[in-house]
Amino acid sequence: MRIGFDAKRYFLNKTGLGNYSRDLVRIMEEYYPANEYIKYTPKIKGSTLDDINTKLPKGKIDTLFNSLWRNRWIVKDLVSDNIQLYHGLSGEIPKGLKNTSIKSVVTIHDLIFLKFPELYNPIDRILYNNKFKYAVHHADKIIAISEQTKNDIVEYYNIDAAKIAVIYQGCHPAFKTIKTQEQKDRIREKYNLPKQFLLNVGSIEPRKNALQIIKAIENIDIPLVIVGKETKYSAEIQQYISQKGLQDRVHILQGFTMEELSTLYAMADIFIYPSKYEGFGIPIIEALYAGTPVITTNSGVFPEAGGPSSCYINPENINDISNAIQNILANDALKAEMIRKGLAFVQRFNDDVIASQWARVYTDLLKTD
Repeated sequence: MRIGFDAKRYFLNKTGLGNYSRDLVRIMEEYYPANEYIKYTPKIKGSTLDDINTKLPKGKIDTLFNSLWRNRWIVKDLVSDNIQLYHGLSGEIPKGLKNTSIKSVVTIHDLIFLKFPELYNPIDRILYNNKFKYAVHHADKIIAISEQTKNDIVEYYNIDAAKIAVIYQGCHPAFKTIKTQEQKDRIREKYNLPKQFLLNVGSIEPRKNALQIIKAIENIDIPLVIVGKETKYSAEIQQYISQKGLQDRVHILQGFTMEELSTLYAMADIFIYPSKYEGFGIPIIEALYAGTPVITTNSGVFPEAGGPSSCYINPENINDISNAIQNILANDALKAEMIRKGLAFVQRFNDDVIASQWARVYTDLLKTD
C-alpha cells in the first residue's frame, strides 16, 4: 500500500497532535514496513528535507500559498504520487479528494470547540467547524480516538455511527521504560524538585482545572508540580499562589524533553488530572505506563483512559479531590494495587495492538475498490 499522511502537525507541533501523528507513523513503519508511508507537509520548521518519503509543495505558487496547497491543490500531487489511501491525522482532508480513486481516512480527536464554545473565539470556531464538518461527511472512514469523541461526532454532525471506528492513541516509548534511581536523581537535581510531589501535565487553561488541584492541597503537606504551556489562565493561578503563600509548594515548569518528562512521571507519587473534558487524555495513559497512580475526572472519556483501578473524582469538588489525594498517600497497599492494575490495563494501548487496528482499517478500505 502507498499511504499518504497529512503531516503538518507531525513536523510543526511539539505536543498533542504532533505526538499523535509521530507515534502513529512510527508504529506503522515499525510493524508494517512493507507499506510505503509518504508524509505531506506545507513546510518544515528548523530543519532540512532529507527524507525521500516527505513531500513539500512543488513550485512557487504551491509554496507561496501552502495552506491552499494543503487544503486543495495537494490532490494533484497525491494522484501523481500514486497514493492509494490518504489519512488526515488532525481532522482535515483536502477538498476534491473524493473525485479521485484515492480512499480517505480522517482522525477526529475531539469537538471541544462545540462542547465548550466559550473557550474559543468565534472565527476559530467557524474555521474548525467548517473543516471538521467537511472531513466527516467526505472521508471514506472516520476514526475517533475515544468512544466519547465518537458519540460527539454522531451528535453534532449527524453521522452514522457505523462509519466511525474507535482507535485509541498510544504514547511515546519513553513512558514504557523503567527509570533508574540515577535518572530520577539527575532530574530532581536539574529542576530542584522535592522528594515527594503530585504531578499534573497539560496546557494551563481553565478546562484543565489546575487551580482546583492547588486549592485541594492547601491543607495537605505535599508539593504540586505542574508541567504545561502557560496561558492567560496562568496569571490567575500565580495570583492565587501568591495570595495563599504557596510559592514553595507549587512548581510550574515547562521545556522537558520526552525522556525527562517520562522520568518525572515515574518520580511522582500521584498523577492528578481533573480536566473537565478531553478527546482522550493521553497524560493518563502516560502515567499508567510510568507506574504512577492516577486521580482523574469521573465522567466523559476519563474512565476509558484510566481503567478500573484509577481513582475518580468530581473535578469541581475540592473536598473530593483533597480526600482522594490523602487516601492514596496514606495507604501504601492501595497505591501498590493501583499501580499493578493500572499497568495491566494500559497494555491495551500498546503499539502492536494499535498498529494492527490501523492496518485493518487501511486494508478494509482498499478492499472495497
